[in-house]
Amino acid sequence: MGGLSAPGGLPLAVFLLLAGPAVGSFLALVAERLPRGEDVLAAPSRCRACGVRLGWRDLVPLVSWLALSGRCRHCGAGLPRSLVEAELAGLAAAALAVVFAPTPAATVLGALYLWCLLGLALCDLAAFRLPDALTGTLALAGLALAAADPARGVLAGLAAGAVGVAAFAALRQGYRALRGHEGLGMGDVKLMAGIGAGLGLAALPMVTLIAALAALALAGLARLRGDGSAAGPLAPVPFGAYLACAAAALWVLTA
Repeated sequence: MGGLSAPGGLPLAVFLLLAGPAVGSFLALVAERLPRGEDVLAAPSRCRACGVRLGWRDLVPLVSWLALSGRCRHCGAGLPRSLVEAELAGLAAAALAVVFAPTPAATVLGALYLWCLLGLALCDLAAFRLPDALTGTLALAGLALAAADPARGVLAGLAAGAVGVAAFAALRQGYRALRGHEGLGMGDVKLMAGIGAGLGLAALPMVTLIAALAALALAGLARLRGDGSAAGPLAPVPFGAYLACAAAALWVLTA
């Protein structure tokens, strides 16, 4: 908790913890609207059941959900559980940054890094897409983390990000040549720039291994449960979400 004990660390921690649910709510909105091609910033929030525009009382992260018992104020329809889950995940990401980052600067950068990973995981799970805006922000946050780390620096971050991109680009081309269809999307390739920059060169094999094992384990569980839609050999896998979760776990372990 070095960041929390530093001067100004407590107010910063409080700010990030308060901001976490709001960030999670925004990322859930991005993931929800991405498949529909809807405007994320300008379009007002509406109930999906009755279409009524939601007011500020309906949009306070976590508080509104609890006050309304997870239902629309106007029609009583149940609100998506994914919304409150994303808000809790945003809070958890901020809490992890506050607890594990060694300095106030690393706390802010760590929270931003984890929030980007959360947003990318949500988008991949919802639409099998990793938006360039989020992969680009993750790469910048990763480079900032590298710059703030006396043991690495910006050049090391750039090198690790480049290696991650090159390795996954080669995997993508090799898989397509061998199997005749795509196995990795370009979003996964771009994602590795931010993962490499933020975690370093040595972390790349571990992140990939953890993500692959998690994907295989969940696919095996789906097969055992008889979920044919998820267990088919050509069924799409949101591998970017697994990579993002693995990167978040490794950041916590190495912060």
